[in-house]
Amino acid sequence: MSLRVLLVEDDRELRRTLREALEVEGHRVAAAASLADARALLAHATAEAAPQIVLLDLGLPDGEGATLLAELRRGSTLPIIVISAREGEVQKIGLLDAGADDYLVKPFSIGELLARMRVALRHGGLALRPAVTHYAHGALLVDLAAHRVQREGQEVHLTPTEFKLLARLVRSAGQVVTHRTLLAEVWGPEFTEHTHYLRLYMGQLRAKLEAVPAEPQLLLTEPGVGYRLAPPPG
Repeated sequence: MSLRVLLVEDDRELRRTLREALEVEGHRVAAAASLADARALLAHATAEAAPQIVLLDLGLPDGEGATLLAELRRGSTLPIIVISAREGEVQKIGLLDAGADDYLVKPFSIGELLARMRVALRHGGLALRPAVTHYAHGALLVDLAAHRVQREGQEVHLTPTEFKLLARLVRSAGQVVTHRTLLAEVWGPEFTEHTHYLRLYMGQLRAKLEAVPAEPQLLLTEPGVGYRLAPPPG
């Protein structure tokens, strides 16, 4: 399942790292470096783009993340996880009492963050299973976390869009993913009618990954519906 995540973090490198890790898991991330950026994203988000969970740093250039926490809690039960280098027990307790669903102290592993997100969502009635990030079928190996694709032991170079398309299919290996879903999640919701993009990029992927591109065995077409990545053996 893909989540819409609002990440509020002023450290550029950490923001980039978290964003990339979350996108590998299939989530759509809106990133903000300040309270003003976060408020603008929240104010202008459509119902389809509204975040389903917030990751919130405390020390921001224009104020405290606790201020945004209080604002959100006045009218929302949106799961909010505080991510901060501050370890003080009194502050942790205060923020949890103020409505934070969890408090994660930096530095932390991506695995722990993802687990905490699953718990926070589960408490809100939404079950989230760990994403599939590895795929092996015959000569093809895909490791989404390492951003690596190999065929017959050789590295395969994919463009960023090709990789995003393949990653989306890997996360649903064995299942049909509709044209609209692929277009919305790879290109954006405004591209849901541009099916020619899919035909072009699927052709490019098949040329790089299939033994016989004209007779695909892995990247399969479901006529009139979408595409499916053949399930891994066993």
